[in-house]
Amino acid sequence: MSDGPAEPSTVPPTSPTPHEPMPPAAWPAPAGGGEGEPRQRLHPLSPVLHGAKSLVVVIAGLSWSTLSRVGFGWFAAMVAVLALGATVLSVVSWYNTGYHVVGRELRVYEGLLWRRTRAIPLERLQAVEVVRPLLAQLTGLAELRLEVVGGGKTEAPLAYLGVTDAARLRDRLLALAGRVAQAPEPEDATSAVAPGAPAPTVAAPGRPLHAVRNQSLLISQLLTPQAFLLPFGVAFVVIQFLTAGSWSFVAVASTLTAMAGVLLQPVRRVLDDWNFRLARDGGTLRVHNGLLETRSQTVPLARVQTVRATWPLLWRVNGWLRLRLEVAGFSVAEADDRNRPDRLLPVGDLPTATMIVAEVLPGVRLDALTLSPPPTRTRWLHPLGRRALGAGLFEEVFATRSGRLTRQLVIVPYARIQSVRVVQGPIQRRLGLASVHADTAGGSGATAQDRDLAEAWALAADLNQRAHQARHRP
Repeated sequence: MSDGPAEPSTVPPTSPTPHEPMPPAAWPAPAGGGEGEPRQRLHPLSPVLHGAKSLVVVIAGLSWSTLSRVGFGWFAAMVAVLALGATVLSVVSWYNTGYHVVGRELRVYEGLLWRRTRAIPLERLQAVEVVRPLLAQLTGLAELRLEVVGGGKTEAPLAYLGVTDAARLRDRLLALAGRVAQAPEPEDATSAVAPGAPAPTVAAPGRPLHAVRNQSLLISQLLTPQAFLLPFGVAFVVIQFLTAGSWSFVAVASTLTAMAGVLLQPVRRVLDDWNFRLARDGGTLRVHNGLLETRSQTVPLARVQTVRATWPLLWRVNGWLRLRLEVAGFSVAEADDRNRPDRLLPVGDLPTATMIVAEVLPGVRLDALTLSPPPTRTRWLHPLGRRALGAGLFEEVFATRSGRLTRQLVIVPYARIQSVRVVQGPIQRRLGLASVHADTAGGSGATAQDRDLAEAWALAADLNQRAHQARHRP
């Protein structure tokens, strides 16, 4: 069971310790006692990157109809004024933002009129993610994002730091949290990368497991409903234009924007999972992926709650599937699901998926999970998809199968089961059926749908017993 949420707390300022030299980008902490290193500012180019991001948001927020009403000159003036204001606010925010490590806490200071200090207990730290958006890659910078047990969102994102500084701080925080052993720093490491210079190439730690071919990734996203139905949508729009005889700029731009929205999900998946590499480093998984925005994530295997294998309909011709994780302690409530470290295999075949699942769940073979179907009378509830349902108990895990067009297999280790529920709807009562839910701390868990009522109660009792034994196993 995961720990409670890590609440930010207000702490008194501290002064630097005498035995640690003050780095050039630091300022003395105000007097007031306490131990810890001097507070440090973010990279001086941070306001520029925040201002550029605000400019993109402003342009995207102003619709094509605004441009047609006010004209290009006024439109450009509006964008310039809003971008300048955002940059000024970014400079003020940067000047009043700082961070330092005090004991086993990371403290982040921010705010001008309303000062705020957040203390992140490192014993609740699950992972530190290094993210490099496109502008950060061009300027040699990186962003640090912290995942804390029970956090409602990513804590204390530090944007931006030098690439080497970000990697060094990540390793230090993980070492203090007891997640990994801190690697010795090279003597010639620099704390920043010159703007426009390529980032230093650092060998990925751990034992390499798999690298996804970009060609397979592209083909897999072409075999999605959005991409498959796009030609029909284009043909429909062209016919409408030819029939109405309207080729105005606003109409064309609005249509292209709508088409871009349809393709947003597969395009974003390609950009996010480009050059996907997976490695094993002791008790953690190292995931590196991304094209325009690169991400380096550390996933603790001890907190993996479920593994999900999904076979989309159009992928079955090539025998492809994808693997996802549910990890306790990560911010599942994030609006942007890209912040969640749930990617295990964006696309791959069954032998590759079997090998990866065996690394995450030792002793579990994905290709050897034989599940029993529900009773024959479930055909009244699932006339075409009864055989797609299944459930089974194995030595270390509970597995369920569902879906006909998009098949899904969910694997839950017994030690991760938090509760077991038997649910029976009105139609199920008439048919003598019930569904068994195995809930986890990481999310939805697994559900054995429409089992015989006696079998459902026996399955629930067996799951409770196995979960209790697994949690108390030495």
